[in-house]
Amino acid sequence: MRVVLSGGGTGGHIYPALAIAKQCGAEYPDSEFLYIGGERGLESSLVPKENIPFKAINITGFRRKLSFDNVKTIVRFVKGVRTSKRLLREFKPDVVIGTGGYVCGPVVYAAAKLGIPSIIHEQNAVPGLTNRFLSKYVSTVAVSFEGSGAAFPAAKKILYTGNPRATTVFEADKNKGYASLGLPPNSPIVLIVGGSRGAKVINEAMIDMAPFISKLGHISFIYVTGESYYETTKSAIAAKLGEIPGNLRVLPYVHNMPEVLACTSLIVNRAGASFLAEITALGIPSILIPSPNVTNNHQEKNARSLETSGAAEVILEPQLNGGKLFAAVERIMTEASLHGKMSAAARKLGKPESAHLIVEEMRRLVRSQGKR
Repeated sequence: MRVVLSGGGTGGHIYPALAIAKQCGAEYPDSEFLYIGGERGLESSLVPKENIPFKAINITGFRRKLSFDNVKTIVRFVKGVRTSKRLLREFKPDVVIGTGGYVCGPVVYAAAKLGIPSIIHEQNAVPGLTNRFLSKYVSTVAVSFEGSGAAFPAAKKILYTGNPRATTVFEADKNKGYASLGLPPNSPIVLIVGGSRGAKVINEAMIDMAPFISKLGHISFIYVTGESYYETTKSAIAAKLGEIPGNLRVLPYVHNMPEVLACTSLIVNRAGASFLAEITALGIPSILIPSPNVTNNHQEKNARSLETSGAAEVILEPQLNGGKLFAAVERIMTEASLHGKMSAAARKLGKPESAHLIVEEMRRLVRSQGKR
């Protein structure tokens, strides 16, 4: 298959696209790819590292209040559609996939106008503006949360696939995760992460919680602070306690997160859609601290969907402190029946076959055009 991928702005849009490409390449080794992204988006650095050809267009998102910048955005969108049509005619894809972010708007819209089969994938429980716009033009809307297709009333077809990032993590080697952390296999691990760049409020809770963790000496705590918070967080813990506890590792970043997740017993994190797909595929119980600084408060809605199913506990930022966080960790990690129930509930929500389901739909659309 010849496939054009588009999506960007954040890793939550980019990594699902890369997971689709990986799965498609595994199932159809002769596949060829082109990724069309933004000039300044994170995708411009991440995608070339995966040896996928990359082309950039100049596009910006709409502001949610009246602004002259929105007029400029419309002009850029029109130019982006024109550029996308040229790139699509040159590459001649069999199918086009958009995974969210405003950059995929002109790309997927151009594909629809050229009669090229197209799919958009929505990671969140509450869809973004771009995907809502594109839903009436594309061949298929793939959703990560069961029942969230109702947000796309004009869609031709809704397909519940889960998030393709789940497939990447489900196939990870947990023994490599233990080895990278310097821990023996089957060690119980509590992983606390504030997102890829860290989160000030979560790092403050890490510092506040540090004096309590020696009560659970048999459990290894991994604090992943984000590069910008690493030195201050580590220094604050050392200053508070005199030294870093033996069962605590403070890290600035984890480069092999799928492998580390595969060996994790409990995770504390934000509630981004790709992350939730990863932990449910692995059946990891979670304590979720949704970011309040996102569009439509979608992280809290994502988190509540897991909480309702019994897979997670939710702590909102205003209620977060080290004592409350440790109490939740201690309860889940010391009550085996609770941990087991949460793990089973998470696994029930997981879709480790997600990337395959999307590739299967891609193939169906290609065949419907009379191509093999």
